Amino acid sequence: MSTQVKVKNRLSNTVQSLKPSGIRRFFDLAASMEGVISLGVGEPDFVTPWRMREASISSLERGHTAYTSNAGMLPLRVEIQKYLEERFSVSYHPETEILVTVGASEAIDIALRAILDPGDEVLVVEPCYVSYEPVIRLAGGVPVFLKTTMENEFKLTPQELETHITARTKAIIFCYPNNPTGGTMTAEEWKTLLPIIEKHDLMVISDEIYAELTYGRMHDSIAALPGMKDRTILISGFSKAFAMTGWRLGYVCASPDLLAGMLKIHQYTMLCAPTMAQMAALEALRHGRSDMERMIESYRQRRNYVVDGFRQIGLTCHEPDGAFYAFPSVASTGFSSSEFAEKLLMEEKVAVVPGDVFGESGQGHIRCSYATSMEQLKKALERMERLMGRLS
Repeated sequence: MSTQVKVKNRLSNTVQSLKPSGIRRFFDLAASMEGVISLGVGEPDFVTPWRMREASISSLERGHTAYTSNAGMLPLRVEIQKYLEERFSVSYHPETEILVTVGASEAIDIALRAILDPGDEVLVVEPCYVSYEPVIRLAGGVPVFLKTTMENEFKLTPQELETHITARTKAIIFCYPNNPTGGTMTAEEWKTLLPIIEKHDLMVISDEIYAELTYGRMHDSIAALPGMKDRTILISGFSKAFAMTGWRLGYVCASPDLLAGMLKIHQYTMLCAPTMAQMAALEALRHGRSDMERMIESYRQRRNYVVDGFRQIGLTCHEPDGAFYAFPSVASTGFSSSEFAEKLLMEEKVAVVPGDVFGESGQGHIRCSYATSMEQLKKALERMERLMGRLS
């Protein structure tokens, strides 16, 4: 009879110190209940358009099942270069400045690992995507949080940036359009930050996965501004704009020296992104713009409906200029973000994400994804109105 050997400290101190995702607790609760309407999932409710699926199926039928280049298929990198130049006025060389990754999440991970030494500080604009802090810590860095508020539409200000810079500050990371707030930055607003970024020689990691989900105008990339391309690592992918979350395909763009460092990590850990997913992405960039625009128009209509709905039931809500999230304030109810979200789930079976999951700046808010049908949004608002009626 075998006996189990007890081994102490099998996990590193860094891994042991990481907190589980705050989003997951509410998803697990919701999954155990019947009749729940979920406004929590951060992915499109659309199926990947047929033309992309067909391209992938066709590639399999033709036997395209081998590895690609570590950096990704060159034709795909060429299309990414054309796309970024046409849409956002930023140009990268497809052979030396573009790397295809396994989702934007891998791109964030390898970007941080490529530039950080132990103890380097990274400024994190809050509220922020939940993976930024743990991935910085796994790379040996120290996250330092910058606050944004609903009062200034969740935009980063020069004062907030300058206040938190120290001799150890190496980089700043942000997501605009923002998850979870839907806030965005214009070119003029970026320009107010450039003197500070240049003065302190900061590197910039710009997560632009929601770039195409910008309403009423084109997205402004910080990398397109004078002097910023060489100090910016631009990250994006196909999950949001093309409804390709499960395909796990992203990309990172940077100057050749930075990209070479990221490629080293990528080739040892991932080797290359899946071939059939790359074929689907190639089709998306060549012929999928009309599908993308159709989905974005649907999100815009839902945004208008849900923001108006929150205001009517008594929740203050800034109108998001991008992404597919609303971030209403629940401070007027007297409950914390987590308390309100739990009451809403347990009493009315509507799942949302507490705002403090995205950092302390998110306290007093809840994240509600409107990447779901109008019918579901209508029912969710009716249930939320019932809860608000009882609370008042």
